[in-house]
Amino acid sequence: MTAVLVALALLMGSGVAAAKEIKAGFIYVSPVGDAGWSKAHDDGRKAIEALDGVETTFVESVSEGPDSERVLTQMARRGHNLIFATSFGFMDSVLKVAAQHPEVVFMHCSGYKQAENVGTYFGRMYQPRYLAGMVAGAMTESNILGYVAAFPIPEVIRGINAFTLGAQAVNPDVQVRVVWSSTWYDPALEKEAANSLLDVGADVIAMHQDSPGPQVAAEERGVYSVGYNTDMSAFAPKAHLTAPIWNWAEVYKAIVQQVQDGTWTSESIWWGLDRGLVDLAPFGPMVPQDVQDKVLAKKEEIRSGATDVFVGPVLDQQGEVRIAEGVRATDEEMLSMDWFVQGVVGSTR
Repeated sequence: MTAVLVALALLMGSGVAAAKEIKAGFIYVSPVGDAGWSKAHDDGRKAIEALDGVETTFVESVSEGPDSERVLTQMARRGHNLIFATSFGFMDSVLKVAAQHPEVVFMHCSGYKQAENVGTYFGRMYQPRYLAGMVAGAMTESNILGYVAAFPIPEVIRGINAFTLGAQAVNPDVQVRVVWSSTWYDPALEKEAANSLLDVGADVIAMHQDSPGPQVAAEERGVYSVGYNTDMSAFAPKAHLTAPIWNWAEVYKAIVQQVQDGTWTSESIWWGLDRGLVDLAPFGPMVPQDVQDKVLAKKEEIRSGATDVFVGPVLDQQGEVRIAEGVRATDEEMLSMDWFVQGVVGSTR
């Protein structure tokens, strides 16, 4: 089908034409060797490349801003009919380039802006973050957990809150101290940030970063760590308790199938433990069996839908009730979260 007819189909709201052959492009904000965010996405890319009729390419270490617009434009012009932009800061560039290439399907990870040929996708990472918090809360002796965080956007704030609620569920006396790195991937700086938290008494380090830097700091200082993105236990075998991890192959396979079938339409995908997009890495050998059993039981409750993470009463840092008793936070409330729960030490700015 010609680009004109595809564009017409999009404008009529009937989805995209079937594309038996898929040429999928991926752009990453960090190197695929980061062992974290981009590696997890690249694992997903490799999974769809193994499918019939699918070819993939990728560009790594793309800055958020004008550079991402350039890379997206090049991909569209070089025959890609499906493009995955895998960082929040690519959002406006995706919308701009998509308007110029209505024949291409664009999927933006973690964003909230859509168009006829732009969909969004993410995972309910707050669910395994809560579980990881349970592990950290059970393992701390100082009752101070350190959290090396990237940027104060709702995604990161939501994760810190979930981690804190999980830790409090098993240890009401725990506090979570937050340091902002203002980076996604800077191993040296992120390691330094972790050390600053260790210096004030934290004995478990958690993170929303793409490098294993914070876990390396924990390993060197003889304390525990909770990873993110992938199982990074090889970088800190004596420290690594567990990690909230991604399995992007689940959503990438589904999207490719929709484009191949001609059933794709713009939507906002937000899958959780029930769809296997997010999960918890294996426990380290230092985690006692009773802790593992308690965490896995809660995982099943969340996976089945019997409960979720943000169920009231939930108080903010000032003691104000933000989620009333027995009430579950809505997706809209979670996606716009800009406040910390009680027990977090730090600012959302």
